[in-house]
Amino acid sequence: MSDLARKYLHLALGVGLLSLAPLATAAPAIVEACKVCHAEDGSGVGKRIVPVIAGMPAVHIEEALYAYKDGARQCLEEPVMCETAALLTDDNVADLAEYYAAIDRPSLNEDIDAALAALGEPIHKRLCARCHLPPDDPNAAEVLGPPLHGQRADYLSYALESYISGSRENLLDEMKEKISFLDEGDVEALAHYYGSY
Repeated sequence: MSDLARKYLHLALGVGLLSLAPLATAAPAIVEACKVCHAEDGSGVGKRIVPVIAGMPAVHIEEALYAYKDGARQCLEEPVMCETAALLTDDNVADLAEYYAAIDRPSLNEDIDAALAALGEPIHKRLCARCHLPPDDPNAAEVLGPPLHGQRADYLSYALESYISGSRENLLDEMKEKISFLDEGDVEALAHYYGSY
């Protein structure tokens, strides 16, 4: 176990991380372990490998946490994510998902290239639109993929490059197929399109 994961474990035990009361209006204690990377408002702390999770439907947050917890998604660059997820109970997962889903996705005010974003829109419509809806779309929780609109562009570039290189496993065959259709430059265009939301 890494020093950082050990720190989270001590924090978890100190604040009663593993025995939470039902979610109330205040942040659940488990957020103490998550906000180091994701921030209490779910906007992240600006690391390239940390996504914005605010406003993501609870079902997608739960799916991601269980993928980390069960080992279906590896943590090659940030092992502490898998080590922390392994500590979560089912109640913790549900509380976190409800908490971050209830927060509006913030405006990141990123430096977005408008020309690249314009190139990314038709790529999104052709390959991604069926499974990745904006976070404020009423059907966002019903589709297979989490909202990408309003996500940090550098995180999206990292994630897509990881899928392409094989360092991140595609959990769905359809995702693998769609990524195979991306041409050179498409990743950057998509990242700027979603980041422009």
